[in-house]
Amino acid sequence: MEYKLLKSQREFLEIPHNYTLDVAVYQGGYGSGKTFAGSLLGILLALKYPAIRGLVGAQTYTLVRDTTLQSYFEHLENIGFIEGVDYEWSSSLQKLTFQNGSEILFRHFDEPNKLKSLNLGFVEIEEMSDIPYDTFKVLLSRMRQRVKKSWSNFTYRIFGHTNPEIHRGWVYKTFIENPAPNYRLISAPTTQNIYLPEGFCDELKKIYDEQYYRIFVLAQNGEYNNSLVIKGFTDENVKNIAYRPELDLHISCDFNVDPMCWVLAHKTDDKVFYFDELAIENTTTAGACEEFCRRYPNHKGKIIVNGDASGDNRSCTSEYTNYVIIKKKLLQFGYDVDIRIKAYNPPIKNRIAAFNARVRNADGEICLYVDKKCEKLLYNIYNLRYKEGTSKIDIPTYQQIKQTKELKFLSHPMDAASYLVDFYWPITL
Repeated sequence: MEYKLLKSQREFLEIPHNYTLDVAVYQGGYGSGKTFAGSLLGILLALKYPAIRGLVGAQTYTLVRDTTLQSYFEHLENIGFIEGVDYEWSSSLQKLTFQNGSEILFRHFDEPNKLKSLNLGFVEIEEMSDIPYDTFKVLLSRMRQRVKKSWSNFTYRIFGHTNPEIHRGWVYKTFIENPAPNYRLISAPTTQNIYLPEGFCDELKKIYDEQYYRIFVLAQNGEYNNSLVIKGFTDENVKNIAYRPELDLHISCDFNVDPMCWVLAHKTDDKVFYFDELAIENTTTAGACEEFCRRYPNHKGKIIVNGDASGDNRSCTSEYTNYVIIKKKLLQFGYDVDIRIKAYNPPIKNRIAAFNARVRNADGEICLYVDKKCEKLLYNIYNLRYKEGTSKIDIPTYQQIKQTKELKFLSHPMDAASYLVDFYWPITL
């Protein structure tokens, strides 16, 4: 099979210098062909240099298994290679071995000390910006496989692929601010991939907020606003929202005990309207249900319960799951109840991306509104921040909460609100 590579992919594969080590990162938007190019390069190196040893990894093995490894298998199939003839795959060793003696190991990088015994000819890093800089330095030190006499014009290679960093971290500093002459960053916006379905980027523009679209589709470097988690939220998102007893009422739940935080909303096909919240200290799931029933005793429409997927697990204080407790309690009060939750919680960054995309999409359209009665949710929107220089949310410590009680309400209302948005308008990163 013959591939017609994108310009950025060809630039990524080819080395423009004569140094003994090439370090390259393919920084692209969603659907820009990053993993495709990385896995293709790994196979080309394995075939060109007999008995070379390569390492392919990511911060978590799930990412390696579900994304990178699958891309390798797709390339091998496209090339016409047959397992057992042209290559062997060992699931126990997580290793590809080729007929010429080359081998590629597939690992996670969560324990970098376990990589220190490897002598390698190349390394491929999936989602490069997710690994710590110290892990990258360990991988650099492993570029020490003995060069075979038959390897003409050999260059050690470390190559990664990643989305642009939300905040300017070590990838930005290493490859843009102060790059060594043998360090290369190839920028690949999603819009340059002519092989994507027609209208793909237009659809992304509809669901992403403007800054998110600029970074994760156009592949431009952050900063993603300031350190605030919620982007683009203005007074236009705050409005008086009328509770409608005849409409479906969504309860979206975070099951922290102190405080327990639920948000109440109506929704349409593309918009969500948060009109009330429950933020109760030292309570139980049953206690929160009773408070809801006290406030809305005459609701006629369906009650749809969304929220934390882990709430479907049994707690140590009850033989019932939280959702069973809610359904049982609300049925006792005569409500029509439906539970709609995911099988498991998505990564936090996915939920936040989904929430921000409702706040204001790349076309400037507002699809999320909050009533002033939702004081704790608004408090989160205006105050929840990332830790400086990272993409991790700055959750208050126990000592900080002891000093400032209001901080106990930081993060849980946002969790509750974002579970609902992620269920109906998910974004996969």
